[in-house]
Amino acid sequence: MGYLAVLVAAIAGFAVGAAWYMALSKPWVEAANIAVDENGRPLNDTPLPYIMAFIAMLLVSGMMRHTFALSGIETVGKGLISGLGVGLFFISPWIMINNAYGDRPFKLTLIDGGYATLGCGMIGLVLSLF
Repeated sequence: MGYLAVLVAAIAGFAVGAAWYMALSKPWVEAANIAVDENGRPLNDTPLPYIMAFIAMLLVSGMMRHTFALSGIETVGKGLISGLGVGLFFISPWIMINNAYGDRPFKLTLIDGGYATLGCGMIGLVLSLF
């Protein structure tokens, strides 16, 4: 059952990212300084980032499941709040550090950190349903 929970949570986290970045595609492309064609699509549009993103969601979901099990996080409310906390207080600050040293706009940190927070919140919510 644990593997299924991790897989479903990873899919849910990935889906949140798809919706998030589709809604914020123009500001993200601008903040990330991505080269685009005349239709606004990235010039180097390959499947590799999507594959890497899904692998990352599996890793995050697996570790969050392990942490939740050790911490006794079993209710939907605790799963959601704990997931949001992981995204907001662990992942988002790391994104901020990387973007600051890379001299990237803070707008990029807000967009990517927002996804980290909402995506982890969704993962936590899904994990608590199993």
